[in-house]
Amino acid sequence: MVSRVIPVEPFDLVIFGGTGDLARRKILPGLYRRFWAGQLPEEARIIGASRKPMSDEEFRAFAREAIDAFAIEGAGDAEMVAAFLDKLGYVAVDAKGDGGWPELGARLRDGTVRAFYFSVGPSLFGDLAERLHKYEMATPDCRVVVEKPFGHDLETAQELNGTLAKFFAEKQIYRIDHYLGKETVQNLMAVRFGNILFEPIWNAQYVDHIQITVAETVGVGGRGAYYDKSGAMRDMVQNHLMQLLCLIAMEPPNMFEPDAVRDEKLKVIRALQPVEPHHIVRGQYGQPEQEDGYRAEAGDPRSKTESFVAMRVAVQNWRWAGTPFYLRTGKKLRARESEIAVVFKPTPHSIFGDQAEPQRNVLTIRLQPNEGMELDVTIKEPGPGGMRLIDVPLDMSFAEALAEESASVPEAYERLIMDVIRGNQTLFMRGDEVEAAWAWTDPIIDGWQDRGDVPKPYDIGSNGPDDALALLHRDGRKWRDIKEHRTKK
Repeated sequence: MVSRVIPVEPFDLVIFGGTGDLARRKILPGLYRRFWAGQLPEEARIIGASRKPMSDEEFRAFAREAIDAFAIEGAGDAEMVAAFLDKLGYVAVDAKGDGGWPELGARLRDGTVRAFYFSVGPSLFGDLAERLHKYEMATPDCRVVVEKPFGHDLETAQELNGTLAKFFAEKQIYRIDHYLGKETVQNLMAVRFGNILFEPIWNAQYVDHIQITVAETVGVGGRGAYYDKSGAMRDMVQNHLMQLLCLIAMEPPNMFEPDAVRDEKLKVIRALQPVEPHHIVRGQYGQPEQEDGYRAEAGDPRSKTESFVAMRVAVQNWRWAGTPFYLRTGKKLRARESEIAVVFKPTPHSIFGDQAEPQRNVLTIRLQPNEGMELDVTIKEPGPGGMRLIDVPLDMSFAEALAEESASVPEAYERLIMDVIRGNQTLFMRGDEVEAAWAWTDPIIDGWQDRGDVPKPYDIGSNGPDDALALLHRDGRKWRDIKEHRTKK
């Protein structure tokens, strides 16, 4: 199998917040991996920018340390690393003043793709955008990348969108959600719309329910102050899980083109019904006085912020009426696992007599760890003794199936940054999509506050609060146990 790596056009990429944690952990190592895979053109230039005074050589040393720590592939190739570092430069700028901006403008070239990565807090978006225009660096076809959170609620999201719209057209704005850059997420679209096998049964007539789980084993750690103002609903459900739900439930677009895909995702969000209080469970890891519990790590002994959310969601349209979607995400759970499980209905009639349990086909899309897909099918259990049915998985692990290409398969941030350079917005959220997601999320959060709801404590290393189990049990279903499922391989 031959990898088809398509180089991008020459570009100037300015990383505002270039000495920050995201640049160190994701952006710079990701760009190096794309260089190592042969995807960066010779003329590519990467410029770090932040308040901190630093020379080009000091920034290159910072990048070298980041590559050693996070790049993995090719990090030990001194000649390759040196060639990449030669593309890097640095300018100290004042986001709220005029210091450094003429020097930054002098570094940029005409006739190349020009992109600006706002790896900073949203409060600086307007200041950066205003100065890019003041110093005539923001060309009509430049691109600007902004990180989440895209607001704290609908009102602040509208304000952010309004701020960006003063200086950039929607086609220039790339709201990045790294979940959409995962190989498996994109393969979900390929499986649905590139194969005749699944799409005819991808509807309420054949699908019993769908589960979307994003489970983490880590707590809030050093993000306690931020997270306590956000919670799982804002931090995970409103963006990551919402995007996965949209890709699972959306109608086929007329073509794989940015606005066509995002139009269909927007229709799903607008078809979401309000969630009733008894269809949602909030949780908080650890007991109130526990040293490694949420409240201790967040620094607030009376915090009512949730670290876990489970909910039953209804998509009221022709395709999905009557099929529930169960969403679940939380911190300090039993295992680190992100998966989408499409649980199909049992056969309408069994010709094999009374079985202990109805046999079901389940399509599982694993996002992390070990990205891949698995389809449970029913076969006869080998051996004598009659017709005994068992479920076995048809498993495709991307790491094994695409072993020859594993080096050139980009991670999420790498893929998305390259899409920015190519001008492809398919995997980025549009402004109206973000606002529609907040319009659905806000009433849920407001309801918690109005009722004075307190999240249920759950044991660290568990599957979450017991009430989350009851959420499915009331419907005659059960959550898929991640650990138990993983051992079926």
